Amino acid sequence: MSRSKRDKVSHKSSQDHATVPAQPMAARRAPLQQRSRERVQLILSSAADLIAASGADQLTMSEIAQRSGMSLAALYRYFPDKSSIVAVLANQFNTASRACIEAALADVSTCAGLRQAFSLLMDQYLAIIRREPVIRDIWSGMQADKTLFALQAAESQLCARLLGNALQRVHAQSDPTQLYRISLLLWELGEAAVRLALTLPDDEGTAIVDAYTRMALRELECAGRDAVGRDAAEAVAPTG
Repeated sequence: MSRSKRDKVSHKSSQDHATVPAQPMAARRAPLQQRSRERVQLILSSAADLIAASGADQLTMSEIAQRSGMSLAALYRYFPDKSSIVAVLANQFNTASRACIEAALADVSTCAGLRQAFSLLMDQYLAIIRREPVIRDIWSGMQADKTLFALQAAESQLCARLLGNALQRVHAQSDPTQLYRISLLLWELGEAAVRLALTLPDDEGTAIVDAYTRMALRELECAGRDAVGRDAAEAVAPTG
């Protein structure tokens, strides 16, 4: 298979995976009545409080039931295990976060617009995680669970696709596959930079995220020129 065909296949595959939202591990049954919805929300808020206090690894169904003021049997009628609770909590944050990303990138069509939107997103992301430290603990709990880790990886691909789409509008002549790969790598590195920032004093953490943002912006601006340059070089390269 030629390189161009491989790239087309790769691009289609990345689109297929990245444009379908990850399906979270759901509650055992969807709450239809108001009382049931309130109980599910109580379970989730109780679990979030426990995670914030002791971390996701220490979370148990017995503790959640006790804090929620219900029996363990009643809790299991709503959620099959603690992983499903963590998944729903993560999905709530991811859904809200993705909506912000979509709004910030929706109208981007120039390099200047991309710089402004990306910088704002990184600032907002760090501020949200600092304001809601339980999100960091939920992240940590997802790393050791293969199913939860896969859900978070799929979410990163979705966010990278949003960034890649904006990048494609800015660099319309560039290879979408290459732009998506750059976007995915930058997105993963951005999340890592924020996690690192949370372990440092606020001033140092902010400086780390700012340094990452400057690095990412340079890569985003060069992405189109590099991709076009590679295409031009391949077009004139001798075939013999």
